[in-house]
Amino acid sequence: MSSAVPLTHTASSSDQAHADEGKFHLFVQIAMLLGVITGVEIIIVYLPLAKWLVVTALSVLSLVKFLYVIFYFMHLKFDKLFCTILFFIGLVLAGGTATALLAIFSSKDSIPETAKVIYAERATASVTK
Repeated sequence: MSSAVPLTHTASSSDQAHADEGKFHLFVQIAMLLGVITGVEIIIVYLPLAKWLVVTALSVLSLVKFLYVIFYFMHLKFDKLFCTILFFIGLVLAGGTATALLAIFSSKDSIPETAKVIYAERATASVTK
């Protein structure tokens, strides 16, 4: 007696497996790229460069890493455009809020009044010596 054994490995599941394997390799390559960018950032910090150049380079590299993470690891590249727009609206609002809070509570304004008096006394004392 022969019984028919259903084939569970169809062409569509084979294609799906290859697509998943391709995505896995893509994710590994992106992770390696992110590691290299992080290494470059660490090296830039220790190079004797102008402060504005270091800050600009670190900002650009961080933006590149951020975009890779959100588009590939958070799958925004594969989502609908509407979801991506919603994400960026929230991102802009959060960035604006953080910028406003940093401007309102700058380091100069966060020093207590009593400390300002002490700092002024120390400054005048060091000048008179």
